[in-house]
Amino acid sequence: MIVEILVIAVIILGLLFVIVYNDLIKQRNRVENSWAQIEVQLKRRYDLIPNLVETVKGYAKHEKTLFENITKARAAVMSANNVNETAEASNYLSSTLKSLFAVAENYPDLKANQNFIQLQKDLLETENKIAYARQFYNDTVMKYNISIQTIPKNIIASIMGFTKNDLFETLQTEREAPKVEF
Repeated sequence: MIVEILVIAVIILGLLFVIVYNDLIKQRNRVENSWAQIEVQLKRRYDLIPNLVETVKGYAKHEKTLFENITKARAAVMSANNVNETAEASNYLSSTLKSLFAVAENYPDLKANQNFIQLQKDLLETENKIAYARQFYNDTVMKYNISIQTIPKNIIASIMGFTKNDLFETLQTEREAPKVEF
């Protein structure tokens, strides 16, 4: 009778282990997938930027420093190796793009250029998709991190080597309210 109870207990524990382990694997894969979605949108933005820059260059030839900064920021995003580096580079690129649009405001002919208008719309759409993908990634990471830190999953997670993932965070300067001057 005791042996049968022990066998049943071992089977139940084994099944519990398999269920929890499989759930952790699903959550880890969701985190990886949500990160891949951010990378897809960053790649789309990366591909749009040269067209936008070339369009603006035709009108604003003396804005050389701005174009150099955008090129550097774009390269930094593509060479980032982890979530934190990507977040920092992406945020820097966003701020340089804001500068580009600010420069464009000084050129009425550029603002009326259909290529520029379409590129601006495409980039805005991409920025919105990036923001959504970041939010989805952070939600997915939060669920995963909670899962590997709470009982009983934390026991299996530590045994099987599951580790906490970083959230995609904005730079401190991005968190500050913009100055509006009239």
